[in-house]
Amino acid sequence: MEETIAGPEAAQIPKQRGESLLENAVRYAEERHWDVVPGTWLEAADGEQHCSCGDAVCAAPGAHPGRADWATLATGSATVVRRMWQRQPTASILLPTGRTFDALSVPESAGFLALARMERMKLTLGPVTRTPDRRMNFFVLPGASLKLAELVRNLGWSLGSLDLVALGEGAYVAAPPTRFGPQGAVQWACRPTAANRWLPDVEELISPMAYACGRDR
Repeated sequence: MEETIAGPEAAQIPKQRGESLLENAVRYAEERHWDVVPGTWLEAADGEQHCSCGDAVCAAPGAHPGRADWATLATGSATVVRRMWQRQPTASILLPTGRTFDALSVPESAGFLALARMERMKLTLGPVTRTPDRRMNFFVLPGASLKLAELVRNLGWSLGSLDLVALGEGAYVAAPPTRFGPQGAVQWACRPTAANRWLPDVEELISPMAYACGRDR
């Protein structure tokens, strides 16, 4: 069965229900030209799911880099991506930030409030992920991590007073349908479509984002 996103442009990028991690990783590389890299995965033991890293108290079970040089292994080659997931089909899909995009990470409650305000303001949004640990990541143009503190300060806020983090070079986001511990899988709050291929700059989103985070304190 095929699932499509509403809207004439979005319908050009159908998404198959039940796509594997491999198929999704290849799509991200081919269709969005995102670098991707496999991370850890979940393993069943004693009737429970545990992170392949072996840490019994892993903070992000099944959804974090599995080796120190992970960033150097990230690739936009669909051929290499396919080979990586053929070796480990259950590996999480990680997207390095600071390359084709940065991400603004906020609590889920603030994220939904920000989305509602952005829609009323008719702002152009990029993709947005929603994670099982109740965070949302808004994809924006690279460079957001360098601008964020000053932009927030210009709005009268202190960045330290808001639960608003810019993920740039050296960081990553987990992409759907990566499973994140027993809580469930990463999902799209705003899916990648033909219409949002061009990402907004952090300056375009910072006002409603800071407001939502301020209300969420």
